[in-house]
Amino acid sequence: MATAATTADAARQAKYLPNVKLNDGTEIPIVSYGLGTANYKGSRTGFVQKIVDDTVAAVKAGFTHLDGAEVYGNEEELGAAIKASGVPREQLYIVTKYHAKPAGTVEESFALSLKKLGVDRVDLYLIHSPFWEGVTDEQIQKRWAELEAIQASGRATSIGVSNFLQKHLEPLLKTAKVKPAINQIEFHPYLQHGDLVPFHRKHGIATSAYSPLTPLVRAKGGPLDPVYAKLAKKYGVTEGDVGLRWVIDQGIVAITTSSNAERLQNYLPHLSSFQLTPAEVDEISKTGATHHYRAFWTANFDKDDRS
Repeated sequence: MATAATTADAARQAKYLPNVKLNDGTEIPIVSYGLGTANYKGSRTGFVQKIVDDTVAAVKAGFTHLDGAEVYGNEEELGAAIKASGVPREQLYIVTKYHAKPAGTVEESFALSLKKLGVDRVDLYLIHSPFWEGVTDEQIQKRWAELEAIQASGRATSIGVSNFLQKHLEPLLKTAKVKPAINQIEFHPYLQHGDLVPFHRKHGIATSAYSPLTPLVRAKGGPLDPVYAKLAKKYGVTEGDVGLRWVIDQGIVAITTSSNAERLQNYLPHLSSFQLTPAEVDEISKTGATHHYRAFWTANFDKDDRS
């Protein structure tokens, strides 16, 4: 039976960390544990138990939204963590992504992802990027039609994209029978993407932010440092909590990660303890806009490209 304390915690989380409703009528948890960055296998071979242990720790800390990808190389570990967590499948929100490539079919990649994950469906399946060799608008449209077929089969509840800009979304939308439910992008105060998020909202596409703490972990020493410090002191939380709330308070899904058990335990309680005011969100946005930093996919953009 739930105690008064756990009931109060759940109420605060529901208030301060509400699910985001997608254009297909489903809902996605607004905070996600990411299997990229620190959990990325890279050149490591063989099964990595630490990835399993860290992911199980995240689930036990209250994370139900688990964001994976084919290219991370750790779908087997994610699958093992899902099983080891002991949490019923229907209580987890599982995401994986198709590693776009010139040859082969999406179906082939998706079937292998399901096998590695040890599940018969995912909650969200994304095209990981529009940056493959020789990519054309027609290829993007074809890949999207393949995702639509996977969704129609019932093996992916929602479908979307990742790292797409407006110039990639526009041709997709011309032929799409189903609009993308979400676009997962690198998003933080130093990379706000100009008109991309408003374009999402206009078309009913949700936004998901990876690397939201870039100003603190990759671009320390920028103009936001004193702003984050001031707000962290005001609310009695960490600067990272402030950075995540800046994303959440705009109705954007925040993807974060950690292998630190104490930090994992504190994420959701801290994020459920406060909200930034609209003026504070605006202060962070305006200060962040004075400095540009992109952490990922840098080879696909000019140095000063803020799109």
